[in-house]
Amino acid sequence: MLSFDIFALSASLWMSFALRYGQWSPPTRPLDFLIILSAPLVAIPIFVRLGLYRAVIRYLPERALWTILRATTLATLCWVVVIFLSQITVSFVVPRSVPILYWALSTIAIGGSRFIAKKLLWPNGSNRLQNKPIAIYGAGEAGAQLANALRRQGNHRIVGFLDDNRTLHGRDVASIRVFPPTDIGMLTEQYGVQEVILSIPNLTAARRREIVAYIGGQGIKIRTIPPITDLVDGRYLVTQIREIDIDELLGRSSVPPEPKLLRSMIEGKAVMVTGAGGSIGSELCRLIVKLAPKSLILFEANEFALYKIERELCADQTVTVVPILGSIVNPQLVERAMADHAPDVVFHAAAHKHVPLIEANALEGIRNNVLGTKMVLDAAYAGGVANFVLISSDKAVRPTNVMGATKRWAELLVAQKAAEAAAAGTGQRFAAVRFGNVLGSNGSVVPLFKEQIAKGGPVTLTDPTMTRYFMSIHEASELIVQAGALSQGGDIFLLDMGKPMLIRDLAENMIQLAGLTVRDANHPEGDIEIVVTGKRPGEKMFEELFYDESAVETTDHPKIRRSPKENAISIEAAFDELMAAVEAQDEPRARLCLFKLIEKPAAA
Repeated sequence: MLSFDIFALSASLWMSFALRYGQWSPPTRPLDFLIILSAPLVAIPIFVRLGLYRAVIRYLPERALWTILRATTLATLCWVVVIFLSQITVSFVVPRSVPILYWALSTIAIGGSRFIAKKLLWPNGSNRLQNKPIAIYGAGEAGAQLANALRRQGNHRIVGFLDDNRTLHGRDVASIRVFPPTDIGMLTEQYGVQEVILSIPNLTAARRREIVAYIGGQGIKIRTIPPITDLVDGRYLVTQIREIDIDELLGRSSVPPEPKLLRSMIEGKAVMVTGAGGSIGSELCRLIVKLAPKSLILFEANEFALYKIERELCADQTVTVVPILGSIVNPQLVERAMADHAPDVVFHAAAHKHVPLIEANALEGIRNNVLGTKMVLDAAYAGGVANFVLISSDKAVRPTNVMGATKRWAELLVAQKAAEAAAAGTGQRFAAVRFGNVLGSNGSVVPLFKEQIAKGGPVTLTDPTMTRYFMSIHEASELIVQAGALSQGGDIFLLDMGKPMLIRDLAENMIQLAGLTVRDANHPEGDIEIVVTGKRPGEKMFEELFYDESAVETTDHPKIRRSPKENAISIEAAFDELMAAVEAQDEPRARLCLFKLIEKPAAA
C-alpha cells in the first residue's frame, strides 16, 4: 500500500501539471523530479497519522472514504504551503489549477485503489445469485450496522430496508434502498425475499406484534437482533440474529427486579429447591446461583433432569451444589436432606402439573401434590427452615380438575403450617406464590405447538375461545424469589400476569413467527391448519388468579399482590380421610374428599 501510494501521488501530481500545460512529456530536470517527489514526501506522514495503513482492505467500510478524503485534502493543503514557501527562494511558479487537479486525482487514486482491491479480494458478486435475499426492518443506526456486518459475511443479499419513517422512503441508507413496509409483497415477488430481520432493538411489544402480524401473515420468516440493553452490555453482537421468542409478543410491561429483595432472600444462605430439574425449578436454580448463596440443594426425582441441571450449575465453582435424587413422598429422605444440609430457604416446586395426565391418574397426583407437600412442610418446620415458598398455580382458584384441587390443598397446608409457626413463635415464614402458565415450561402448549408446526401441522386447539395467562419463566422466577422476601407468614402472593391471551392468538403468532401462514376458509392456500379438538376433561375455558379481586392487597413490588389472610381451616381430619382413600386405591372417594374441602374457600 505504501509503495503504491508513493507512485500514485507522484503520478497524480505529474498528471496535474500535464493537464494544465497540455504537455505529456516525462520530467527531465532535477527540479521537476524534486517537485513531483514532494507530493508523497508531504502526504505519506499525514496518511500514516490518519490511520490509512491500519485498515484491513478486505473489511474496509464505505465510511473509510471520508477518512481518505480528509487525508488527501490535508495532504494537498500542506503541499501547497510547502510549494509556496519554496517559491520564495526558488524561481518557479505553480499554477493555481494544479493543486485542485492534484487533490482530485490523488483522491481518486488512493480511494479507488483501496476499494478496487477490496472487490478483488472479496468477490461477493460471483455468488450473488446463491446468496439468500433478505430485507431489514429498520433503517436506523442498528440497521446500517447489521447491513454492513451481513455484507462482510457474504452469505446474505440485502434487497432493501423497510422503515416506517416516510422521509426515508426512496432514499439510500448504507447504499441500500429504503422501502415502506407495504412494499414487502413487491420485494417478495420481484426479489424472492423470504426473511425479514427486525433491526429496531428498542421496539415495543405492541409494535412488534403488529409487525409480526403484518409481515408474518404473508408467509415471511421474521427474526430479530438482541435488545438494545444486551447490545450495550456487550452480551450480544449486532450480527447475532435470533428467532423472536413468543414471550416478546405478550405485551407485558417488564419491571426490573429489586436487588435488595433478591439478595435478602438468597445471599449467603443455604437454599433448597424441590423439583430442581423441572422448568420452573431449574430456572429458579439458575437465578439463585447468581445471587451468591452459601449452598444450593437440588432435590429432584428425575435422574436425567437432576444430572442436567447439576452439570450446568457446577460451571460456577463459587457455589456449593448438592444433588439429591429422590421423591418428596419419601419422608425419610426429605427429613435427612433437611437435617444434613440445614437449608435456610426452601422453594417447593416439585409437583405433577399436566392437567389431563393427572386427571387420568388422580391418585398419583393427590399423593405427590398433597402428601408430598405436607411431608416437605413438616420436614421444613422441624428443621427450622426460615423461609418456605410453595409454587402454586392459577388453577387452584375454583378448581375443576384434580391438578388445581391438589394445588389448592397445598396452599391450605402452607397456611396451616404458617399458623403453627406463628402460634409457636418460631419466626418461620411459610408462603405460596400463585401464577398462570409460563411459556416454554414442561407441559405447556408452546413446545407442543412448535412440534406441530415443525411437522407441517395441523396445530390442535381444544377451544378457539379458551384464554390463559402467560409469562416468561425468567420473569416468574425473579418474582417468586422477591415474593418470598416480602412474606410475613401465611401469605398467598399473586403475580401480575397482565391480560389473559386467547390460545388461538398464541397459535397464530407462532405460525407467523415460523414464516408460515394460517390455512382457513378465508385463506385455503395457507400452510398450517388450526384444528379444534374439543375441551379435555377438567379443563376450564379461562383461568383466574383471585377468588375476590376487590380484596387483593398491594405490596411494595408493583408486580406482586397479596391475597387477604384466610380464616383458619382445620384440615387434619379431611387430610386423613383423603390419604385413607388414596391408600385404599379408591379413586371416586379420593376425588370426593379432594373437592369437598375446597368447595367453599374462606377468602383466597
